[in-house]
Amino acid sequence: MKRKKELRLKNYDYTSDGYYFITVCTYYRRPYIVAKNRDVVAQFIEHISTKIKGVSIDFYVLMPTHIHLILILEQCELKFGEVVRRLKAVTSKQSGIKLWQPNYYEHVIRNERALRKIREYIISNPLAERIEFTQFYL
Repeated sequence: MKRKKELRLKNYDYTSDGYYFITVCTYYRRPYIVAKNRDVVAQFIEHISTKIKGVSIDFYVLMPTHIHLILILEQCELKFGEVVRRLKAVTSKQSGIKLWQPNYYEHVIRNERALRKIREYIISNPLAERIEFTQFYL
């Protein structure tokens, strides 16, 4: 039986204040984040602090098949995973389609250098396919 790869940081409290980098792909990587759906996702992200207390956005980019964003949790009553679940649920409901794949990639940002590197990655992502995440902490 194939085991599902564990993506979460072991023994980390996901209710902790801090910066979190997340990538969420569309369902079967279909180019769903265009036109109306793009507006739905952008509007939710840009107004997330009014929808979920203690959550704000540092930086984000929308691509046709995925989104990258840096979430900031400050005295949030929800766990990080619940914040992501709500983002996916609300935008899927508003778009009227199954917008997102079941899982997502997340990375706990642990220092300023990593934050700068991740911002650079997000900015350059429309031009480049990938960067090694180990570079954030070198």
